[in-house]
Amino acid sequence: MIYDCIVYGGSLGGVLASYTLAKSGKKTLLIEQTKWIGGQLTNQGVPLDEHPFIEETGCSNTYRKFRDSIRTHYRNNPSIKEMYRNKKVFNPGGGWVTRLAFQPQEALTYFENLLKPFVERGTLTILTETIVNKAIKNSNIIKGVHFNHQGEDFYAEAKYFIDATDLGDLLPLTKTKYFTGAESFSETNEPSAPQEADPLDMQPITWVCALGFSKNNKIKIDKPSQYDFFKNQILPFNKPLLSWYVAGLDNKTYRKLSFLQPSETAEGLFHYRKIIDKTKFEEGYFPYDVSLINWPQNDYIFGNIIEVTNKEENKKCAQELTLSLAYWLQNEAPRDDGGIGYPEVFLVPEILGTKSGLALAPYIRESRRIKALYTIKEHEIAKKHAKKAPNYFDSVGVGLYPIDLHMTINSKTHLYEDVYPFQIPLGALIPVETVNLIAGAKNIGTTHLTNGCYRLHPVEWNIGESAGHFVSFCLDMNLTPKQIYQSEELIKQFQEILILEGVQLKWDEKYLVK
Repeated sequence: MIYDCIVYGGSLGGVLASYTLAKSGKKTLLIEQTKWIGGQLTNQGVPLDEHPFIEETGCSNTYRKFRDSIRTHYRNNPSIKEMYRNKKVFNPGGGWVTRLAFQPQEALTYFENLLKPFVERGTLTILTETIVNKAIKNSNIIKGVHFNHQGEDFYAEAKYFIDATDLGDLLPLTKTKYFTGAESFSETNEPSAPQEADPLDMQPITWVCALGFSKNNKIKIDKPSQYDFFKNQILPFNKPLLSWYVAGLDNKTYRKLSFLQPSETAEGLFHYRKIIDKTKFEEGYFPYDVSLINWPQNDYIFGNIIEVTNKEENKKCAQELTLSLAYWLQNEAPRDDGGIGYPEVFLVPEILGTKSGLALAPYIRESRRIKALYTIKEHEIAKKHAKKAPNYFDSVGVGLYPIDLHMTINSKTHLYEDVYPFQIPLGALIPVETVNLIAGAKNIGTTHLTNGCYRLHPVEWNIGESAGHFVSFCLDMNLTPKQIYQSEELIKQFQEILILEGVQLKWDEKYLVK
């Protein structure tokens, strides 16, 4: 089997890279490890995290069409209340982390329909529940990959490869140089970087679950085997892990939140990522509300799943933590009304396509990151350190999100820092050595710190989309990525293609005010 491009990873970036390549007529193979494509929005169960200007600007046309399509789907639901049917901006699920919260399977259906025409034409092949286990590389050129699909081993070759896995899984297989964890100040000159590097000091994974809420609930959550261990864990700010206390916006500080009622700093946590709001539909259509539980309380801060031998054990423990949180909520959590436990809560397996009620895969915040032609640094984009937003000559997209560093594994560091609306530089997608590999997700040339704002849904979408366009451009020009990057004229030519395809490359000046 020979392809123009093999995309490893059905993440948001992987889906858009595959769509872009197939649309341009390039023969493409998309390989995904789970049974669902769509990454953090589907198999990881994380609703959209977006910037405050998303309804008007700051994303590509394909992302905007996706958002519009989801809202149209809900508007056309015969059971939705009339007040929402013609409302331009409305939030079907009501989650306060976003203006557009909805069920993961709606996104999955959208992605499958998006790619279906190209599968039918034979331009695109999609293999799910498939793992690449070996790569063949001659000098700095990847020739092909061995993978296992439905118990059988296969081999495929391609002219180009896009790593769009959530962990950067293709990088070690292809011996592409990469970073993990926290770089030192001497390496990056970033003001918030530690004095010593720690490749294992990464942001935690979170294993999301779907939790329903009904006053009529009779379903009991079993006590997890590791519940007592997690219940006895005390966080660095001297509060229990299983509590309403979470890390503050600065190291060693904390905030107290609640389950249902608003606090001084936020709405109740159940409403945080609520994806089903039964009150928006006619009586009985949805029997109960559902929220996807991705809270600081189930961030697994006790171990990594990158560059460690016990990654499978850590995955199981992360699942146990989330189930422990669910059990604590149902049985022992202090209630907003002064009581103990919320018997109203229960796991909802059908939401995430599993029997357990847990997501198909853990939510990955921090990937392996390529050693890129250009690496984005904290002091370039953080308002605290930069006088103005950088203007990258090789921009291939835009994004905006604070540097949101969840409490890390080793140093237990956390950071929340405002940034300027930023651009995605092409140089961050290109490895320094491997000739025919492009980064297509959270594995681009960021640092441990700047990964904290380049990892969210619309940015990863844009990265994958532009990665697909770039590989297509390289194939059409019969030039390598590095050859194109060394020519300002060719970069401008590529940017003109992106603009025609609806990829926003710059922010309007009014959004760049400090």
